[in-house]
Amino acid sequence: MVFYFKARPEAGDYTIFMGLDKYENEELIKYGFPEDIWFHVDKMSSAHVYLRLQKGQTIDDISEGLLEDCAQLVKANSIQGNKVNNIDVVYTPWSNLKKTPSMDVGQVGFHNSKMVRTVRMEKRINEIVNRLNRTKVERKPDLKAEREAVNAAERVERKQQLREKKNDVRNWKGLKRKDKQR
Repeated sequence: MVFYFKARPEAGDYTIFMGLDKYENEELIKYGFPEDIWFHVDKMSSAHVYLRLQKGQTIDDISEGLLEDCAQLVKANSIQGNKVNNIDVVYTPWSNLKKTPSMDVGQVGFHNSKMVRTVRMEKRINEIVNRLNRTKVERKPDLKAEREAVNAAERVERKQQLREKKNDVRNWKGLKRKDKQR
C-alpha cells in the first residue's frame, strides 16, 4: 500500500508519497524514478517520504513551501521524531540512495553524502499535516510495471531523437553535396 498526498496548491501540481511499512519502502527504493526526492528523519526511524518532481527539475527547484510539506509529513510519520522538537530531516535524489544486500529491509545508505541535504524542523505544524492528510489516497500500485513503462517510453523517445539526429546529418550532408555541385 502506498499513500499519496497533494502538496500545497500554490506549490504546483506535485505528488508526495510514502510506503505503508518497511517492505513497501523496499519497493519504493527499488523502483523509484529519477525525478524522485527521498526524505527521512535523520538518525531516527521514520517513514520514507518521496516527492516526485516534474521532468527536468532538480533538488534545487524545490520551493520552501514544498520542502516544508515533505519535512512535516516525515516528522509526523516518525514515532520518535513526532514527539520531539528540533529534528533534522535529510533529503536527497532517489538516484543517490544506496542499497546493499547486507542492509536490513527498508534501510538505505548514500552513494555520495555530499548530495544529502538537511532541513531543521523546529516543531510539528498541525495545519500542514492535517491539510496533507485530507488529500491522502491509498493505492496498491504495481511499482515495477510503472517503472518499466517509463523506461520503455524513454527508450522510444531516445530512438526517435537518434533517428531525427541521423536525418539532420543526412540532410546536412545532402545540402553540402548540392553546394559542391554548384
